[in-house]
This record gives sequence, structure tokens and C-alpha cells, in this order.
Amino acid sequence: MSTLHTLTAASHAQQDIKKSRFLAVANAVSDVEAAQAFLARHADPTAHHNCWAWRIGQTYRFSDDGEPTGTAGKPILQAIDGQGLDRVAVLVTRWFGGIRLGTGGLVRAYGGTAALCLREGEKAPLRDMVAATLTCLFGDLALLQARIAAQAGVEIQATTFGETGAQWSLAVPQDMAETMARLVADLTHGRAHLRFDD
Repeated sequence: MSTLHTLTAASHAQQDIKKSRFLAVANAVSDVEAAQAFLARHADPTAHHNCWAWRIGQTYRFSDDGEPTGTAGKPILQAIDGQGLDRVAVLVTRWFGGIRLGTGGLVRAYGGTAALCLREGEKAPLRDMVAATLTCLFGDLALLQARIAAQAGVEIQATTFGETGAQWSLAVPQDMAETMARLVADLTHGRAHLRFDD
């Protein structure tokens, strides 16, 4: 199985096909709520159709938004899958120009605009993440925060403070788990603890 990728930044593409304008925007999304927020933020209420698709792992959704069934959302999803992407949402907005494209023309227009948008986007390989909890004293907080922020792919998702220190919820790339545990132990001489959730 080949490595899946995701987008590292938003990507845009536009095509004019038989007087209709198709504008695609795509970006990485981490979960269903992020996908829905992305679509709500980029949909244009003045357009005739805002068709979309997203994939997050085995979960996917798509919408034809009034176009004939199977002519918009599914071709957009096929563009995502065809380029080996995951955790990605794509919205293709159409302003109708007066000439009907037919079902085959719509499939090519929506799928082609989505594929163009995704091809032009910058991509990075997806990494499996593991959840972790880091507990440290206040004296080690600044050093750990700086070093963890410098680690590519490690995400600080939440921080809580107690009487003597802090506790962080982290997402750590699975291939960096051992390295991160050693880094935390070495930096704090064993005072901080990194525990990986099951």
C-alpha cells in the first residue's frame, strides 16, 4: 500500500468551461467538524452550486448540491482518492453560464477542476499519530515547550496547570514516540514524564 498524503496549505484552481465558471478550493481537515467548517466558510451563496467532497480515513461524504446525481460530489471524491490523499476537503463552486454540459460534461468539469486544484497543492505524507500525556514541573515548562514546538509533526492539543506544574495532551507521530520520550527524559533529567495513551 502506498503512503497517503495530505495538503499542507489551501489550494485553489479555476476553470471556465462553456461559459460556466468552476472555482475549486481544497485544504487539509483533521475531523468531520473541521471539514464542515471548511465547507461553510468557503461556500458562496451567490453561486448556482457548491458541490463538495471530503475524506478522513474510511469516512467520506460528498454532495451534488442540486446537480444531477453522481455528476459532482462523487467525481470530486474520486479526484481526492485518485491522488492518494486523505484528511482533505474540496469544494467546487459553479456559476452557470447558460450552456448545459450534460452529465458527462459535468463529471469532467467537477472532477477535472478538483483534480487540478489538488495537483497544484503542496502535499506532505500522512503520519500515524499517537496520543500522549506529558506531565512536568513549572521549572521545566519553558524548556520543554520550546523544544516540543520545534519538533516537526508534534501537536500540543491542550494544556492544564496544577499546583506544581503542567500537563499537556499531545499528538505525536508514531515513528517519533521513542525519540520524544527520550528527549523529555533527557531534558528534564527524568523529572517530566511522557505517557502514551492506549
